[in-house]
Amino acid sequence: MVVRVIAEALGTWLFLNALFSMPIANVTAVLQLLPLTVTLGAALFFGEKVGWRRYGAIIAGFLGVLLIIRPDTGGFDIFALSALGATVAVTVRDLATKRLRPGTNTLLVSFATAIAITILSGAFATLSPWASVSTENLIYMLCAATVLICGYVFSVLTMRVGEVSFTAPFRYSIMIWAILLGIFVFGEFPDALALTGTVIIVASGLFTFHRERRLRTQNT
Repeated sequence: MVVRVIAEALGTWLFLNALFSMPIANVTAVLQLLPLTVTLGAALFFGEKVGWRRYGAIIAGFLGVLLIIRPDTGGFDIFALSALGATVAVTVRDLATKRLRPGTNTLLVSFATAIAITILSGAFATLSPWASVSTENLIYMLCAATVLICGYVFSVLTMRVGEVSFTAPFRYSIMIWAILLGIFVFGEFPDALALTGTVIIVASGLFTFHRERRLRTQNT
């Protein structure tokens, strides 16, 4: 529980730090590495068997990230590093969630996570000068908080009771919304390399889950 809460709080801060300065589609695409990093983490720390095909998909996914952040063109800055750090933190969160005892209350996990993020946010807020919050921004924050709470509950329930091979592909639908929001709300148009990297990451993740489901079917 402690590991999960700390990883969630750290991942949230790193994600927001990246989101403030990177296109929303690019940040979201980097986070789509999550299914691949979870697979790699399960192999390294839980001893789950991962074949060469899935390792190849993981490598392809990381190559897709390189197309998005483009370290040789100055695209790899502190904010791109924050996006990658958020992916690592959320990977730790998901792996820790899988190790929670079956009787652990889902709402308790969500509440503990919210408290940890509040404390961490308060600590980092002391490093910035105080600025008054307008009514419009307050409404935005309340809406974001409401959606975030729902997301906590649903993500915990999904990781604990759902089959990863079935539920994980739905994660990639966020790319559609991220690209549409980036274009129509923020005026951010992803370029060809970013879109290519996104397609590679999504395809690698879907292939990984296809292999997992196929192997599970063969074993049963």
